[in-house]
Amino acid sequence: MHRRVDIEMQELRRDLLHMASLAETSIGKAVRALVVRDSRLAEEVFRTEDEINKLELAIDDRCLRILALHAPEASDLRFITMALKTNSDLERIGDQAVNIAERAIELLKEPPLKPLIDIPRMAELVQRMLKDALDAFVHGDAVIARDVCRRDDQVDELDDQLFRELMTYMMQDSRAITRAMSLILISRHLERVADHATNIAEEVIYMVQGKNIKHHAAPEPPD
Repeated sequence: MHRRVDIEMQELRRDLLHMASLAETSIGKAVRALVVRDSRLAEEVFRTEDEINKLELAIDDRCLRILALHAPEASDLRFITMALKTNSDLERIGDQAVNIAERAIELLKEPPLKPLIDIPRMAELVQRMLKDALDAFVHGDAVIARDVCRRDDQVDELDDQLFRELMTYMMQDSRAITRAMSLILISRHLERVADHATNIAEEVIYMVQGKNIKHHAAPEPPD
């Protein structure tokens, strides 16, 4: 028979993966609402936020209950500590999805400023980063986690590229300023999602290898 703490840990993993799936899906829907100009998708993001917020509270409660009632072993204790941090990152990713959805609704009131290429690409990258970061977390895989950290640079490059392009639009036509600024903010929100995914990946590396790589590059470990 499984110990109660083992069941609680399995349920904690399940809840975290469910919350990550909701956050990832919300990012995708928020960006798609902008691309296909469908406000109903944005409204779905707002509804999902409530579920994400409830899960955040439930996960916090589960972590504290395990700590209080089961005196978890060292490996479980490390996982629980990281779960609390990951839970916070996932809730903030949900907030970023809401921010994107709000900007999308505003942009739908105006004609498109430009073809949307970089923002969907950024969304695809950050969704994959988030998925891989959570896989690395659940399986304790530092190799995948380091790859997530490296991919953060790709998102930063796209963010910078889009910023420069939209600044050109604003300088050429003052009527483009409001729409361009909204797109810049959406890009910034996606960049923040990538940062949260990177936070999770960095915590995995610390959990598995005991190495703190925050604010540093993530080189391959020596052979």
